Amino acid sequence: MILLTVGTQLPFDRLIKIVDDAAPQVQEDIVAQIGKGRYIPKNLRFQASFDPTAFDALLKQARVVVGHAGIGTVLKAQEYRLPIILFPRRAAFKEHRNEHQLATASVLEGRSGIYVAHTGEQLVDFLSRPLEPPVPQLMHPDRTRLNQALFDYIMQA
Repeated sequence: MILLTVGTQLPFDRLIKIVDDAAPQVQEDIVAQIGKGRYIPKNLRFQASFDPTAFDALLKQARVVVGHAGIGTVLKAQEYRLPIILFPRRAAFKEHRNEHQLATASVLEGRSGIYVAHTGEQLVDFLSRPLEPPVPQLMHPDRTRLNQALFDYIMQA
């Protein structure tokens, strides 16, 4: 199952419509938290919002999370070790007051389990393929290399 969320503060009809239009080709159940938007999906199971318990239950069932580049959404996906596809809100489209979500996405892009789509086509491409979940921090390759380098340094002293 794919879990789509736009957060709780602002509508994000552009994201909902892209995923709704792609849903028949994705051939996977998509559940969406659509917020206060005006667009009503035709191909998604949706609610305006979910209480925290219901949202956590959906996260437990999800294969991947799709959302705006809000840090709360990113942290929830990391907590459940789920890959996340970020589609930043754009001030240029009047979806937010500034481009801070683009900045957030650019900092997170390329990190383990985080995928950033800048276009609808990129988003649909990510939806149609398997995505790697985040590597747990204790097993992260960079941490392992750092630990080994420190061990080697200490052993030489």
